[in-house]
Amino acid sequence: MKRIGLTLIAFAVLALAQYGGNGFPYPEGYRLWTHVKSMELRPGHPLYESFGGLHHIYVNQVGLKTYLEGKRAPFPKGTVIVFDLLVAKEEGNALLEGPQKLIGVMVKDPERYGETGGWGYYAFGPDKKPLAIDPKACHACHQGAANTDYVFSAFRP
Repeated sequence: MKRIGLTLIAFAVLALAQYGGNGFPYPEGYRLWTHVKSMELRPGHPLYESFGGLHHIYVNQVGLKTYLEGKRAPFPKGTVIVFDLLVAKEEGNALLEGPQKLIGVMVKDPERYGETGGWGYYAFGPDKKPLAIDPKACHACHQGAANTDYVFSAFRP
């Protein structure tokens, strides 16, 4: 019995290490996924304080077909969308990527995330460690995109 208890503890520790203690792992390799679009939020934008900077949006293979078809709703279970938020800096009359601020992650799983429209919301810092966020607050903001399965971005061909 003691051995089973130790095994369960070991699995719990491994799960916490893999999932960062927040229920979803850091999406390694997301920059190799399909790039959906890029944009910059500048001073004056209502979300500038929290999300000002340069955004690159990526989607995994599961969600790509929905973007390509232009439907954007509903995305299938297993879709993962990442926004990579970087400091935007101007240098030599060019807009350049500065240091990474964070990545935001949306994960589609209607059974797991029923309270938030079928989407889980996560964030990770530049060190790949999970950031404390309120998924319900994220979803409240995404209500503005309810007609497109709570996803703001559209694929830029």
